[in-house]
Amino acid sequence: MRKRTSIATVSSKPYASLAVLLHWTLAVLIIGMVALGWYMTEIEDDPGSAWFFTLHKSIGLVIAGLVLLRLVWRLGHLPEPLPARLPSWQVNASRATHGLLYAAMLAMPTFGIVGSLLSKKGIVFFGLPLPRVFQANHDLAETFFNAHSFTTWILVVLVSLHVLAGLKHLVIDKDGVFQRMWFSR
Repeated sequence: MRKRTSIATVSSKPYASLAVLLHWTLAVLIIGMVALGWYMTEIEDDPGSAWFFTLHKSIGLVIAGLVLLRLVWRLGHLPEPLPARLPSWQVNASRATHGLLYAAMLAMPTFGIVGSLLSKKGIVFFGLPLPRVFQANHDLAETFFNAHSFTTWILVVLVSLHVLAGLKHLVIDKDGVFQRMWFSR
């Protein structure tokens, strides 16, 4: 049986404050957007539903910008390595999951944005209509919206794995890995 380590003995440094802020902001926004997306597709044909789609697109553009900011930050500020005592399979699983999370966080808004730009309605960003880049093409827009929806499911699975792994480190392992993503310890 592996010896448990108290949080106080962990040598891993926490993430930088901007990384922590972006992580938790994106976590809340993405979870909210998934819920909003599922809700709006249920009421798609109801009167007044267009407001929810416009809101979803506007917040989606904000999230896309924050994801790009986070990616640029991450490329220039690599996190401290995980504790050496972690089994290599956990380190590899963490790297793979994080890589797939970034890929999904980039792909999902890209598919949604392109689909919206191909739709008849285009994109209105918090009341400001954005220029049409593509000629409307319903079939192609639907292809991108389907990819957007499929990527959402992939993201939900990846986020669930990420949360479960974080909780494992917090509750079972008590190794301080979870605390690296808080503002202070």
